Amino acid sequence: MSEKDIIICRCNDVTQKEIEDLIDQGITDIEEIKRLTRIGMGPCQGRTCIPLVMRIIARKTGKKIEEIPVPATRVPTRPVPMGVLAGAMNNEE
Repeated sequence: MSEKDIIICRCNDVTQKEIEDLIDQGITDIEEIKRLTRIGMGPCQGRTCIPLVMRIIARKTGKKIEEIPVPATRVPTRPVPMGVLAGAMNNEE
């Protein structure tokens, strides 16, 4: 397996090569990378992939990790019962 075949976002099957290709095209804003690849939008909400992508951006651009803004997190647009977020099935409406 090549380094380029390494999966960075397991939720959305985004590879290191895909991230590096975007950076090589001049796309270094993590929000834009997020919109193009859906990193951070899976069930883990970016707990694994966002730090990895930040490291790749830092390595390829020469920036320090602290200089790379963390993407915005968004809460649900309407209230959601905690049981739903925890994965519990609720037949009540």
